Amino acid sequence: MALPGVYQPQGDTFLLAEALAQEDLGPRTDALEIGTGTGALALRAAGRGARVTAVDVSWPAVVTARLNALRRRLPLRVLHGDFAVRTAGRRFDLVVANPPYVPAPAVRLPSHGPERAWDAGLDGRGVIDRICARAPVLLRPGGVLLMVHSGMCGAEETLDRLTGAGLAAEVTARASVPWGPVLRSRRAWLEQQGLAAEAEEWEELVIIRAQYL
Repeated sequence: MALPGVYQPQGDTFLLAEALAQEDLGPRTDALEIGTGTGALALRAAGRGARVTAVDVSWPAVVTARLNALRRRLPLRVLHGDFAVRTAGRRFDLVVANPPYVPAPAVRLPSHGPERAWDAGLDGRGVIDRICARAPVLLRPGGVLLMVHSGMCGAEETLDRLTGAGLAAEVTARASVPWGPVLRSRRAWLEQQGLAAEAEEWEELVIIRAQYL
């Protein structure tokens, strides 16, 4: 279930779920999901025995994730607010993130509304870059970051930032999905910015896996 305005699981969620399924999880695994939405990924990890904390800036998302955890009778700690603030001083064995990554004409990230789940600044990296910078203090030695985002945002830049932060990073999966209504509504602007080719209809998604050595 999802309250109005909460990001529903879509192609990026499913791709990240496939990557999550390949990780070794258990009762000793401390996991974090950044931007949990409905809690779908966090609950998959909890269902495999991990101790999971989920964070989201949206109150409707927090309530939705808590309700879904109750419905599935799974332990899940769901916190409201900025992930860096709410996790200060804590480290995790696994961090999962499906951050906002859609390029938007507005420089500033939205402070309210459903757009918070996808709008990510002019280059779509407003949240991605923060996650890359925080990864070394979020992960324990040997810990893994799994992050999905659009190829439109630059997978190579993400790899470079994570490598520069001391992680071993690689693209482990790619998939193509049809453009959704948000991208279609911004077609002219995306083409003007050089972020999309004329008449482009498919978006590449990438999974980044980075391990803190």
